[in-house]
Amino acid sequence: MKLHLYNTLSRTKETFQPISPSLVGLYVCGPTVYGHAHLGHARPAITFDLLFRYLTTCGLKVRYVRNITDVGHLTDETHGEGEDKLQKQAKLEQLQPMEVAQRFTDSYHQDMDALNVRRPSIEPRASGHIPEQIALIEDIVKNGFAYISNGSVYFNVRKYNQSYPYGILSNRKIEDMMEGYRELEGQDEKHDKLDFALWKKADPEHIMQWPSPWGLGFPGWHIECTAMSTKYLGETFDIHGGGLDLMFPHHEAEVAQANAAHHPCDHAHRNEARYWMHCNMITIDGQKMGKSLNNFITLKQFYSGEHAALEHAWNPMVIRFFMLQSHYRSTLDFSNASLAAASKAYKKLSQAWHLAEQLSTQKGGADSLALPEAFEAIRSFDARCYDAMDDDLNSAIVIAEMFGVQGLIRNLASDSVLLRSIPDTLLKGFLKAYQSWFSEVLGLIPEAHAAQGMEHTMDGLVQLMISQRTEAKKNKNFEQADAIRKQLEALHIYLKDTREGVQWTYEPETHES
Repeated sequence: MKLHLYNTLSRTKETFQPISPSLVGLYVCGPTVYGHAHLGHARPAITFDLLFRYLTTCGLKVRYVRNITDVGHLTDETHGEGEDKLQKQAKLEQLQPMEVAQRFTDSYHQDMDALNVRRPSIEPRASGHIPEQIALIEDIVKNGFAYISNGSVYFNVRKYNQSYPYGILSNRKIEDMMEGYRELEGQDEKHDKLDFALWKKADPEHIMQWPSPWGLGFPGWHIECTAMSTKYLGETFDIHGGGLDLMFPHHEAEVAQANAAHHPCDHAHRNEARYWMHCNMITIDGQKMGKSLNNFITLKQFYSGEHAALEHAWNPMVIRFFMLQSHYRSTLDFSNASLAAASKAYKKLSQAWHLAEQLSTQKGGADSLALPEAFEAIRSFDARCYDAMDDDLNSAIVIAEMFGVQGLIRNLASDSVLLRSIPDTLLKGFLKAYQSWFSEVLGLIPEAHAAQGMEHTMDGLVQLMISQRTEAKKNKNFEQADAIRKQLEALHIYLKDTREGVQWTYEPETHES
């Protein structure tokens, strides 16, 4: 494997070299489960599902950890203040917070399953790892990088910055960060407005609270991921991923917490993850997604079409395909028009997948045959796809490669003589590779053909019309024969006369020769 990944920490592409040759440790920040998953949740899920699949395809064992945040994510993310998002939703619905968390965790799983996103190896919940978070906070306090204030514990950013550069991941300076911070109620507990909460003292009305050495309270948002990644992957692991919106402050805080807890005396910069990967943001019709703009669309609404901004329901595979058509680090703008284009492209590749499946049961020519020059792209198809994925998971190039050969697959399906001109071993390897890249690596489910019974009926009707056309040609009634061909083409059924007889294909999109 010669995989290169863009490392946010170094801001360059680096050769991926796992710590262990037999196991890759991957941690990805999962959802905060206080509402249904929306379009923004789909992109990191699909991006790191692609990485998970590709590493596995390359023969590596992957321990993929993706957490569920069900406590501690406050409404003011930058300052770590405000009300817990789960508790706020629970009050609105007059439910227990864990009821809300379970309902929306189940909903998230349903939405991800529809996108064919594989479940992670481990899916820890923040609320189930309170002891680990308390122990980690105790280490940070003991090492002098945090302080206790009125029952809460805060990370001392300026003290940390004397030993390690705070802001190294997001490429920010302390002085610049000060401009984005404003005075908030309750910040008099902090020594500095830059400090963030590791543990918050719970007000009497706060539902989710646990005993700790500092009194009843709950963990801060950032400490959760550091504790869970450390427990399941160790103090240093291979890859940490998430959306670009998490780089600051969440991931920056994770870097600081890990160093403060695990390497307090080693001032050479370390990192809990060797490679940091971030997928870019999503806009809708050029605008940032937001409820106030009425373009905040949940995945369930995409699947059902029940939103004013949607022209109709969209197949989850079309959404997945659309995301994979762009590199994960590029911005992505959704619109009905862009999804319609993605739908058309997805259907075309699905047709090629089904044709490849049919052809895989047929036999090519002798392996000693020379490959026809027009089909030379078959020989290097698999290698070209690997090269694209090795270049920072460039799924867009893989899809382009698949488009480059789908016409060849159509030609092979419609011409048995041509089929037998392709060396059998090469043919079988190519067809298997095409299906594997589509299904196993890109994680796409081909659009279903008609039911088997309908296929037989359709074949029978087409064969009847073909026989009528053949009879017309035999009687030199070429006008009638041409009319039959045009009738079939109007139904997206295309005929090809070969030495072996008439071949037909069904192509619901615009026919290309």
